[in-house]
Amino acid sequence: MVFTATSQQKLTDDELRELYRLLVAVRHLDTSATAWQRQGLIPGYAPELGQEAAQVGSGYAVDVARDFVFPTYREMGVARAMGVNMVEYMSTHKATWHGGLYNPAETHLAPIQAVVAGSVLHAVGWAHGQTLSGLPQDQRGVALTYFGDGASSQGDVHEAMNFAAVMKAPVVFFSQNNGWAISVPTESQVAGGSVAARAAGYGMESLKIDGNDVEAVVLATRQAIEHARAGKGPVVIEAMTYRRGPHSTSDDPGRYRTLDQERADGGEDPVVRLRNRLLEAGIIDDAFVAEALDAAKAEEESIRNGVSALEPRPGNEMFDFVFQEPTQALKEQAAAWREETEHV
Repeated sequence: MVFTATSQQKLTDDELRELYRLLVAVRHLDTSATAWQRQGLIPGYAPELGQEAAQVGSGYAVDVARDFVFPTYREMGVARAMGVNMVEYMSTHKATWHGGLYNPAETHLAPIQAVVAGSVLHAVGWAHGQTLSGLPQDQRGVALTYFGDGASSQGDVHEAMNFAAVMKAPVVFFSQNNGWAISVPTESQVAGGSVAARAAGYGMESLKIDGNDVEAVVLATRQAIEHARAGKGPVVIEAMTYRRGPHSTSDDPGRYRTLDQERADGGEDPVVRLRNRLLEAGIIDDAFVAEALDAAKAEEESIRNGVSALEPRPGNEMFDFVFQEPTQALKEQAAAWREETEHV
């Protein structure tokens, strides 16, 4: 059964207004970032069009003082909801700095992970560290890790889930089921058709939620985090959503689906959905909607200017942050690079 917000405690009006502003800001920045790539400002980007509610809602539920988030390459909306500096976050997409310019220790957002399913292993390790920390139960952090329906078929996910369940590690596995593993539909690569159903095999709790309902996502993620924090073990969340655009800016979705199929399968736009709900309830008005869009446009322009101003990093830095004590082979590679490029 798909979890909906109607079966849980409601969010406050202030929270709903904040979530709407976040959704609009993320939507505008996301579509703009795709344009940035086309304009040559950044070399590549993984759009999240259609997945804003799943990302903003889950990121909004995180306690950034205690919890730690382990993203893939598509969690810009999570980063924004957590309050990460977006110029520093987007620097990764400019290939200016390995892992971005933001400080993971301060933001509690791990570096962007490009290895498919790689983030789940790091999350479980960090979460198990919380178990070993000796901290009181209510002070322990929870790891929230993201992966797609395609990544759920990777062996790393199964190993991570098994270890987490055995050790009762405080981790929430958040799968955004956007219908596609790049060009392969979910039904062609997820046996049984459900990522959440796999949790039963590890004795874990799971929630299958409407990933386009931001209120439902917030409440479900909070519920899962508190379950894990209480020492009751990990939780799997499967957020049912839809990737409305390409897998990345180098992908052509027209090769494996038509625009008519995309429109039919995409369902209700998550941003429009929340806007209509709040307008009907009298929580926001047209002036609020206009102000949110204006703020999003101003924010995007500021981020674009910040990203444009980033200078290339010195090439020698590629050797400086590999090992605490560089190996002889690395030293030789660095010397050869300097001789060829700097003539020293």
